[in-house]
Amino acid sequence: MAATATYPPPPPYYKLYKNYIENPKSAPEPPPPIQGTYVCFGGNYTTDDVQPSLEEQGVRQLYPKGPNVDFKKELRSLNRELQLHFLELADILVERPSQYARRVEEISLIFKNLHHLLNSLRPHQARATLIHILELQIQRRKQAVEDIKRRREEAQRLLKEALGTLDGH
Repeated sequence: MAATATYPPPPPYYKLYKNYIENPKSAPEPPPPIQGTYVCFGGNYTTDDVQPSLEEQGVRQLYPKGPNVDFKKELRSLNRELQLHFLELADILVERPSQYARRVEEISLIFKNLHHLLNSLRPHQARATLIHILELQIQRRKQAVEDIKRRREEAQRLLKEALGTLDGH
């Protein structure tokens, strides 16, 4: 009976790198980065990290176009409009249930606009998160340096006390 492994063996490509430590130039060059579009698990993807506009997605944009959008103001405005549409939908469902489809479409449009606005903020969020993480790292490193300095001074003090004790005998 053959023993079964928890993990399958690696693909045979590792043999190309067997002399890598002695001679790094013996290994083949890695493939170049993919540019443009590619297929992964049956889906088409692109290497461009540009968020498509709402118009490209076939959705009507409810907030002003342009680079100087006041995100906070527009998100609040869309949120208020969404609340109003939910109240109207509840009213329609009670009084005229057959006419709910238009309100649901309007709510869907508002959600798509909210989603697009929030996704537009992702780069800013990522930058702010990175800045916060780096500031925490700097703070921890400064604390570590201070801790090392304090312990060094304490060790020097103990050494001086020990030398004083030895000189006194």
